[in-house]
Amino acid sequence: MMIDFGREVCGHLPLAESREWLVTNGLGGYASGTVAGLLTRRYHGLLLAALKPPLGRTLLLAKIDETVEYDGIYPENGRYYPLHLNRWSNGTVEANGHHHINRFHLEGTIPVWTFGIANALLEKRIWMEQGANTTYIQYRLTRATGPLSFEAKAFINYRDYHSTTIYNDWYPDVGDVVNGIGLTMFDGATPFYLLSDRADILPQFDWYEDFLLSKEEERGQNDIEEDHIYAAQIRTVLRPGESLTLVASTEPTADIDGEAAYARRRGYEQELLNQVRKAHLWAMPEPIGQLVLAADQFLVQKPVEGEENGRSIIAGYHWSSDWSRDTMIALPGLTLATGRTDIAAAILRTYTHFLNQGMLPNHFPDATQQSIEYNSVDASLWYIEAVRAYYAATSDETLLRQLYPVLADIISWYQRGTRFGIRMDAADGLIYAGEAGHRLTWMDIKIDDRVVTPRIGKPIEVNALWYNALGIMADFAQQLGEDATPYLQLSRRVAQGFQHFWNEPLGYCYDVVDTPDVLARNDGRLRPNQLLAVSLPHSPLTPEQQRSVVDACARHLLSAHGLRTLSPDDKDYAGHYQGNPTERDEAYHQGTVWSWLLGPFISAHIRVYQDLEQARTYLTSMAHHLTDHGVGSISEIFDGDPPFTPRGCIAKATSVAEVLRAWQATETRG
Repeated sequence: MMIDFGREVCGHLPLAESREWLVTNGLGGYASGTVAGLLTRRYHGLLLAALKPPLGRTLLLAKIDETVEYDGIYPENGRYYPLHLNRWSNGTVEANGHHHINRFHLEGTIPVWTFGIANALLEKRIWMEQGANTTYIQYRLTRATGPLSFEAKAFINYRDYHSTTIYNDWYPDVGDVVNGIGLTMFDGATPFYLLSDRADILPQFDWYEDFLLSKEEERGQNDIEEDHIYAAQIRTVLRPGESLTLVASTEPTADIDGEAAYARRRGYEQELLNQVRKAHLWAMPEPIGQLVLAADQFLVQKPVEGEENGRSIIAGYHWSSDWSRDTMIALPGLTLATGRTDIAAAILRTYTHFLNQGMLPNHFPDATQQSIEYNSVDASLWYIEAVRAYYAATSDETLLRQLYPVLADIISWYQRGTRFGIRMDAADGLIYAGEAGHRLTWMDIKIDDRVVTPRIGKPIEVNALWYNALGIMADFAQQLGEDATPYLQLSRRVAQGFQHFWNEPLGYCYDVVDTPDVLARNDGRLRPNQLLAVSLPHSPLTPEQQRSVVDACARHLLSAHGLRTLSPDDKDYAGHYQGNPTERDEAYHQGTVWSWLLGPFISAHIRVYQDLEQARTYLTSMAHHLTDHGVGSISEIFDGDPPFTPRGCIAKATSVAEVLRAWQATETRG
């Protein structure tokens, strides 16, 4: 078991609360918390249900505070052992339940705590039912010399996962159902249920106020405290070898057979691993197996008209929805490298419903009153690359023929022009993009009306993707018996125009050329975006230029967990991503390390040096990182300066995907 901690982590609060676990349900819903059992984020909870899959994520069950009574020799004189932990707004931490955690480990993605209670051991597991807004919390008394009395408080809520709740006039309607109780927080709210296979669940009502959310405080958020409703008391007695299953669900008839539910979850995850073995027949070390399971956590249902099996990818946990750019970058690693080509095809079909004027949406908003925004210059170009990767893996000409007109339409819109000034420059064939006040590339932070990295002009990664797309379309046209000449001619013109990016004195590429800045028409800051001009299948750079780009990025941008977004030698470099939202936004693309960039770097390195063994060594640190931050997954970002502290999302789709894709590239080539 790769993720396995003893008291050296579990009993040390700063370490135990800095490590977070995550389980998901394939709908966009999830449960998450800390190894310590402490709520530190507004995004923590035992059931955050996706009421409008894959979004509408709503906190229903916040936490369960357990206390047990046990004495293995003299049961009539039992002692009470609190197994829970809370931090209050005044800084007080109680009741130190982490002191009883002997061990924490993952079984697949299932978090398992082992509590030491005198001479007894009590195991606790949490998982979700795939395809349902249902969370299982199971306890098993694995060692004892007498009975153990179990009592717990269930805390509920009903709010959007981005917000917090302060004491209000809610008074949930509580009704008896078979094996538990049903709760409706207010008129119009979705009912949910607390069920058990053996425990008494007794309705209660009391507001518990001032839970301190320390991670939100650290992130400089305004809402750092929250109140929850103590809604149910749970009681039972366990004897050695016995188990108790609690179920939180939006389904009143959810299966309460914990053993069967656990077997389904373990069987599902075992099949995910089997699919990789069948598809690739390559050795799968434990870190890669863990990432195969982590990859599944981002794959969600997305119902669309005319597409019953609509699919998408959640960009990251805890706070991201599905983003078109991230979906297309992540698709090869999350689906093709894991042998799940059917899901890849479903995603590609699903996203055709959202193409408009040659563009895919930047992201899909959580709130229904928000409109879809198309402020992404590169998402549809990444879509073309995703189709290429899918076809390379499957030779599925049927889907290719279906999508070819869609791809041709994207190219046509980019040629004649679409939103936000996105258009092809007839002089050199390069793509120009941008208008004041808008951010269109993946470096997309905006503070009020100010775009931190505007990059108006001709960004290098956009034009690398454009050249790559033209090469792909020429290949597809030839495969399908279509006329490839227009794509071949244009790609040759773009290759010539692309030399505008080459900065001969420095030996690497400009990040943006033809900017509106009359004093600096070409942005010469060293950024990792130029790696795409080497890593994508069709490269417009000469072999010598490719090598020079890889070497420059390796010397100045590479870190243990990815690449910095700006050279440390730059005056605007920010080595730490911390502080209030504005301070963090300033650093987000100004030196912060992004882990997904490790994938393009490794692909570029392989192209230049043809050394698979050396390329794979760049993945070593990621294996160690799986025991940190979001355990079993890969963080979104890291500080640019040592010790490269993980930040941002605890689990990021593109990060997991690119490590898997890079691993496959180093495994199967040659």
